[in-house]
Amino acid sequence: MATQTETELVVLSSAAGPALYDPSAILNGSLRTPTLAGNDHVEPTQAYTAARTLPKGRSIIVITQLSCINLVSSFTNGLLTVALPAMAADLSLKPNLLVWPASVYYLTSGACLLTAGAVADVLGPRIINLIGCFLLACFMLASGLSRTGIELIMFRAMQGIASALVMPSAMSILSTSLEDGKPRNIGFACAGMSQPLGFSFGLVFGGVLIQTVGWRVGFYVASALAFALFVIGIWALPKVDVAETQTPKIKRLATEIDWVGAGIASGSISIFSYVLAVMSGDVDSIGKASNIVLLCLSIALVPTFIIWVKVQEKRGKPALIPNKIWKNMAFSCVCVMVLLANAVANCMELFSSLFFQEVQGTTALGASLRMLPNLLMGAFINVITGILVDKIPATYAVLGASSLNIGAPLLMALINPHWPYWYDAFFAQILSPVSADVLFTVGLLIVSASFPAHTQGLAGAIFNTVTQLGASIGLTLLSVISTSVTEDSGITDKGSPKALFEGYKAAFWALVGMTTAAVIVGGIGLRKLGKVGEKRD
Repeated sequence: MATQTETELVVLSSAAGPALYDPSAILNGSLRTPTLAGNDHVEPTQAYTAARTLPKGRSIIVITQLSCINLVSSFTNGLLTVALPAMAADLSLKPNLLVWPASVYYLTSGACLLTAGAVADVLGPRIINLIGCFLLACFMLASGLSRTGIELIMFRAMQGIASALVMPSAMSILSTSLEDGKPRNIGFACAGMSQPLGFSFGLVFGGVLIQTVGWRVGFYVASALAFALFVIGIWALPKVDVAETQTPKIKRLATEIDWVGAGIASGSISIFSYVLAVMSGDVDSIGKASNIVLLCLSIALVPTFIIWVKVQEKRGKPALIPNKIWKNMAFSCVCVMVLLANAVANCMELFSSLFFQEVQGTTALGASLRMLPNLLMGAFINVITGILVDKIPATYAVLGASSLNIGAPLLMALINPHWPYWYDAFFAQILSPVSADVLFTVGLLIVSASFPAHTQGLAGAIFNTVTQLGASIGLTLLSVISTSVTEDSGITDKGSPKALFEGYKAAFWALVGMTTAAVIVGGIGLRKLGKVGEKRD
């Protein structure tokens, strides 16, 4: 337990006034602490020093706890991906609802992330994170106990909301409780690693569970781990003093959060995610009038949000995401690259698993073992990135990793199903996680530096919203491409390995295009970006 001499209180705003920030600072070769409005004699480090004073041992525990809870939640997503056929059979899940246990999680989580991040900035990230941890444990257990497909879908929706409480608050705690430089870089690397690594764990060990004790055990174990992490978090997570003010928190919730903007943004994201989920289950559903209307509505809400934010800024009222932040080329480009990289990473894992099982005829366990190099390489890349990110110009790191990543879908697009695993697929799995894992660490550092210290919860929400949108868009787009190519093939039996392979090849070629697009975006937008994650004086 920390002693009284170890500062735990993380001050996110001070009597000196609200923090002002200049997003263009990240283009000047380093990420700088925001300046303060008000009393000019107050240095930024004086206002935020308390956020960087956790001792080394305590920092390790905090990083581990926050990373592991995200990993456990993501583990169930990977487990569900590989176990869905078995789950559908056990729960009598109707074919038209087959995609919903996975899709509804991303729908509810994406819809709640921005609001959860804003609330965490007012109430404090610690309490929001702990509530999320506890709810995750409850709803993962409930998912394992589901008796029907509808119950599973409902509990997965609730798990998505709980996850939305955990993810942005975790980034806020890391960014305000760890020392600048290597400790913070490693913290962000572990946080960035937790989601893709957890998903990969779910895919790999899900196959083992299906062949042995069953898919329900995976949810039981995840729930037990989440509850243990909740208990650890009660002791380990630093207490955060969100502001030196006498204003009641209930009133601050009403006056300091842009609820209308949050509603518009969340509405657009949730409607768009719903349409994507429907399309992923039935490609032809996009032609339905209701889905066309919903898609147009979700798109129309984007300029509505921009106009609303502009009005709020003119009135001097809280604005959820300032419009000027998108003028920062590095911030905007890294968001696009993270979206594309996460789409590619998720789709590579899904379609590789489908290729191994549906085309090559391996078992779920066999597919899991073939994807094990993906998991191991992802963990290695994240650790190395956390250690070296402040020593290598971010432009080189990001573009180098993204360029290497092109090889993963390219190898799978050129593969011959009769080739041995070690001839082609092994190297594709090795290259698959490189781009996303580097980008997650660099992206977290850039997004965190683009927002003032008192809105780090919102910064985390934006980053995680981008990653989840990437997964949803990628999976839907690739499902449409794969299904369409298979249906248009000249092969009579559309369910045969040969017909399915035609669709999977098209999906892998689409991923080649997406990774190439990410490299082009990075080359244009990050060309002036220097080193990130350097220790500030």
